[in-house]
Amino acid sequence: MYLGLDLGTSGVKALLIDAGQTVVGSGHGSLDVSRPHPGWSEQDPSHWIRACEDAIAELKTSHPRQFAAVKGIGLSGQMHGATLLDAADEVLRPCILWNDTRSHVEAAALDADPRFRALTGNIVFPGFTAPKLAWVKNNEPAIFAKVAKVLLPKDFLRLWLTGEHISEMSDSAGTSWLDVGQRRWSADLLAATFLDEKQMPSLVEGTHKAGGLRAELASKWGIGAGIPIAGGAGDNAASACGMGTVSAGHAFVSLGTSGVLFAANASYLPNPASAVHTFCHALPDTWHQMGVILSATDSLNWLSEITGKGAGELTSELGDALKAPSGVSFLPYLSGERTPHNDSAIRGSFTGLAHESSRAVLTQAVLEGVAFAFRDSLEALKTAGTTLTRVTAIGGGSRSRYWLKAIATALQMPVDIPADGDFGAAFGAARLGLIAATGADPLTVCSAPRTDGTIEPDAALGGAYADAYHRYRALYPAIRAVTA
Repeated sequence: MYLGLDLGTSGVKALLIDAGQTVVGSGHGSLDVSRPHPGWSEQDPSHWIRACEDAIAELKTSHPRQFAAVKGIGLSGQMHGATLLDAADEVLRPCILWNDTRSHVEAAALDADPRFRALTGNIVFPGFTAPKLAWVKNNEPAIFAKVAKVLLPKDFLRLWLTGEHISEMSDSAGTSWLDVGQRRWSADLLAATFLDEKQMPSLVEGTHKAGGLRAELASKWGIGAGIPIAGGAGDNAASACGMGTVSAGHAFVSLGTSGVLFAANASYLPNPASAVHTFCHALPDTWHQMGVILSATDSLNWLSEITGKGAGELTSELGDALKAPSGVSFLPYLSGERTPHNDSAIRGSFTGLAHESSRAVLTQAVLEGVAFAFRDSLEALKTAGTTLTRVTAIGGGSRSRYWLKAIATALQMPVDIPADGDFGAAFGAARLGLIAATGADPLTVCSAPRTDGTIEPDAALGGAYADAYHRYRALYPAIRAVTA
């Protein structure tokens, strides 16, 4: 048996698979986010441990015999979080999360240093880790002076599991301190934020062993002490391992709280000007690119709260057949946007509203707005040198066939729907745990799921969608001009 632990923003998921990669069972532990000031987003790292223990306790209770046979563990986690430890490994302050934008000034200052884009292949976004440390230095200097280690969220869980400070390439690529092409920490970039490599965890590949389970936890859980903990992956790379998106040309579109268009690459293809993320993949000698939308299903959830109708109710009002765009446009920039704008200040908007703009029209505009945001990411990937011919849909929003029809038509490419199953980050983490424990071939283990169906672009609406996308593209500079 192999265990995958995925540390998300809203909870920890523990997933158990057998040697044939059949899902045996899962457990969950809940998490909350603290927002003490506008633009801030934090969590207490001790809550991650509590949620992990809750998830494991649920799994152990429901599947005691299978859990006792665990031989390897893989980790996945929310990226970019700044977890600051002192010399005794005590947490110095709440972790500053991926969706925290307080360090936008520091991010811009670091991004103005040409070394960052040259070595990391990415813009320095406010959500990345390095500008958060710069913010702490500028605003909490007493805490900064005590920083002995900076860990990403899942690697804080690893410290608890193993007692070791270790990270891996895919998650570390999102810090703005990794030389992404060479897959190693950059002394120059660390020095630019008044840090050095001693304050960073050591690095391994995601498929390699990164510590063994501490005897105390092994005894508590009734499993073997020292069983390997895989390097693991950041959440999107782990999801890619779960989906089998590990070879060049393979891609998925993720409709979660945020949205991701993820493409695997066999080589390092940076183009930071396009605001595409270029990161190391979890497998050795592979990379990936991502276009990132900050509010995907979050946009529909926002409309749900405003209207008092569930997200499923809203989408069901549209029926099954894809409709031509109504003329009402929605910009899904409720929390700013990454790809392609790198703009933490821009906010969402409806345009083209009229007396006849019903609730269904607003829902349609929200779904189309997110679909066009994915089209923006596709265009940015093309600029960065990646060509895609089809994508696989994952995430909670992919349950809406109407939304997938809109995305297929906006992207002008087929969208594959995987067969029922759990292929997310926790499953990818369990696969990495299996590889680290057994030495199995990563490409063989990380195979793609069976396709249950394919949604083709609506040829009859292709022209109408193209026109609506051009309107959508024109709105950002117009809205930005009156809000800057």
